[in-house]
Amino acid sequence: NGAPGVYSARYSRIGNPVFPEMEVSAGNIKKLLQVMEGMQDRRARFRTVISLILNDIEYYFEGIVEGEIATEPAGQKGFGYDPVFRPAGYDRTFAEMNLSLKNRISHRAKAVERLVEFLRNM
Repeated sequence: NGAPGVYSARYSRIGNPVFPEMEVSAGNIKKLLQVMEGMQDRRARFRTVISLILNDIEYYFEGIVEGEIATEPAGQKGFGYDPVFRPAGYDRTFAEMNLSLKNRISHRAKAVERLVEFLRNM
């Protein structure tokens, strides 16, 4: 349904705080899993957009990674939604991956690659 969208960092704090006693990331994950309980369609995506303005011209560099939301958290690495986000084509969450692999396939890495390529070709 598009949630949590741009509110991902404070998802569990919007409106009436759902889990005010929890650290924010843990509360966000708990709320997401609660909202998605019983859902068959668990598709998700991470999206990053980097913007750059040069000589009053706006440029945007987007990185997307498709995946799904796991039914329960797994892994200790990473941050945010990493314990429940399983990228397409992989059988483990971002939090279960080594940092090298995660950084190669992440939405942030893809956006930065596009920015770097643009700057190299200027």
